[in-house]
Amino acid sequence: MNAAYVFRVTFELDPDRVSVSPDRFETVVEVSAPEPDTEGWLLFRDRLWRGSVGDEPSTRAFLGDRLGVTVVKAAFRELRTDRAYLDALETAIAADLSRFEADGVDEVLHKYLGSSVHVREP
Repeated sequence: MNAAYVFRVTFELDPDRVSVSPDRFETVVEVSAPEPDTEGWLLFRDRLWRGSVGDEPSTRAFLGDRLGVTVVKAAFRELRTDRAYLDALETAIAADLSRFEADGVDEVLHKYLGSSVHVREP
């Protein structure tokens, strides 16, 4: 299985005793999606809403911790996945729909990821 959450991130550098120019950069960050039902697999529920970042300050901090820089802007782009991962994700969601306050798997995926799920086959 192969999947990643893709974000567009703007970060800035604030180094000690040196100056940099430019001090802001934009990049694409891919966060590996944990396998469903393992630690961290609810990243989509905890960070996203309707295909966008749900709580930007906490998402900036989450991404900044991983990058080791100050993230000043973060936007969700997509869950890039293969069919096996998406199938496993759907199975894990279906096993406990009450966790998502939804009536079905499609509702959950749309509620958090919007239309930003892109299945890529090798």
